Amino acid sequence: MRWLVVVFSVLLAGCSDMKIEQFAGSQPRFLLEDYFVGKTRAWGVFVDRFGNLRRQFTVDIDGRWDGRELTLVEDFVYADGETDQRIWRIRKTGDSTYEGSAGDVIGVAQGDIAGNALNWSYDMNLKVGDGTWKVRFNDWMWLQPDNVVFNRATVSRFGIRIGEVTIFFRREPAG
Repeated sequence: MRWLVVVFSVLLAGCSDMKIEQFAGSQPRFLLEDYFVGKTRAWGVFVDRFGNLRRQFTVDIDGRWDGRELTLVEDFVYADGETDQRIWRIRKTGDSTYEGSAGDVIGVAQGDIAGNALNWSYDMNLKVGDGTWKVRFNDWMWLQPDNVVFNRATVSRFGIRIGEVTIFFRREPAG
């Protein structure tokens, strides 16, 4: 068991130094405007910096690509019954770059893609209790076989890591 903890710790520590370029040759190739068109379902958790599970949720996503902009309508259902909706508008700005906006995102989200990986970062007004906190998300997403995307996002406030979101996406079959 100790061996697994050491290996897992080393892997997590190594993730902080990841660069998008290291995924350039990885397959399957990930393109947001291909993957997220149509219906996608996601399952996620938020774990605080102390390792405590704080939230569990599912997300139903409806994606549309008009040739210029990807619109993602995300409908969240939390384990406690709370619901929320976020609408992303994402533009492809280059062969491997994206910009996005949503109602609770501050400024513009920036994304870089290479091979099967996307690094997506943005500031967000996160609802916490009766107020909001300005937090920073640094998402890493990897397309896997069988239409699955794994997402690991670190969440920080004032430069201090406050937790991590882990989400698995599965694109619904067409039809």
